[in-house]
Amino acid sequence: MTRRRLLVLASTFPARPGDGTPEFVADLAGQEAEDFETLVVAPMVGDGARLESQRGYRVHRFRYFPRRWQDLADGAIIENLRKRPSRWLQVVPFVLAETLATWRAVRSGRPDVIHAHWIVPQGIVAALVAPRTPTLITTLGGDLYALNAGPLRALKSWMLGRAAYVTVMNAEMAAKVVELGADPAKVEVVPMGADLSTVRPRTDGDGVEARLLFVGRLVEKKGLAVLLDALRRLDDVAWRLTVIGDGPLRDELEAMAPDGAEFVGKQGREALREAYASADIAIFPSMPSSSGDQDGLPVAMLEAMGAGCAVIASDLPGISEAIADGADGVLVPPRDEAALAGAIRALVADPAARDRLGRAAAATAREQYSKEAIGERYRGILRRLV
Repeated sequence: MTRRRLLVLASTFPARPGDGTPEFVADLAGQEAEDFETLVVAPMVGDGARLESQRGYRVHRFRYFPRRWQDLADGAIIENLRKRPSRWLQVVPFVLAETLATWRAVRSGRPDVIHAHWIVPQGIVAALVAPRTPTLITTLGGDLYALNAGPLRALKSWMLGRAAYVTVMNAEMAAKVVELGADPAKVEVVPMGADLSTVRPRTDGDGVEARLLFVGRLVEKKGLAVLLDALRRLDDVAWRLTVIGDGPLRDELEAMAPDGAEFVGKQGREALREAYASADIAIFPSMPSSSGDQDGLPVAMLEAMGAGCAVIASDLPGISEAIADGADGVLVPPRDEAALAGAIRALVADPAARDRLGRAAAATAREQYSKEAIGERYRGILRRLV
């Protein structure tokens, strides 16, 4: 029996597995490929192959700018534009190249359904190129919370109003897409899944220093500056912090970091698993950025939970839906350095509480947020759409 055909559109996709680029789209495409003949169309990043097959699906990467300057999609597009305004020169070529690549994929592959990650630009490209093909739009937060200037808001409303189905990361985002025009009957909270298949058992430290871990893009909404300020308040606590991730604010954040903070840059999955296994506390101090952007539900946080880390995170929509304060993690108000410092101090002093929270977090992540559990939910949606 011929399998149905799925076209996946994304602007964040690793050049190769384990290169440190978030892999949530790649993981989900692998799950979707269990039921569908799947093609992913994504921008060229680094030394990625133009055409390749992996994890049961095909990948087509498109070029959109002269290679020497082509870096708009290297990480988070919105933050890249804020860091270097000259990158706006790449935006129109990016959209045109993606539109052409999608048109070719639709013409040659005739997909039965499209899964567009992000409303802007992938959802809009899908609507223009394949208006009769049912399209599932998944927004992770950046394009929904930000990009609200008049014309862009109108485009988002148009796209959401015609989408066959919309998935979001939390209940607040669901309300926002409905406000923009999405049919409430076609909106569902289905976050990205975390790869928990090879989580390593946690290891005990030497007890001399608390091993703290931050994983995320070095951009405003991730709140690392708040964490660094909180750590300055902990003169009575022995700690060391490992910062995994890269981004436009790295130089600024390294310059303000207190002694004991080590920046190691982007890391592949193997290094991340080792970091989770070695951490006493994983900290995710997310906050709304000045552009309005904020996290929907950080996949890195779900990975840390799945590894059995004690987690401290900001009390924001999505995060507070995954963590029950005091049961499988600790929630603190965003931007509150004093509250964050107090939560770190309390968990450093209470190894039994860290162990209890970590075991509960691992159970929550495996039952609700593994890539297998989330993949089945997405496959069910796509089957209904075709």
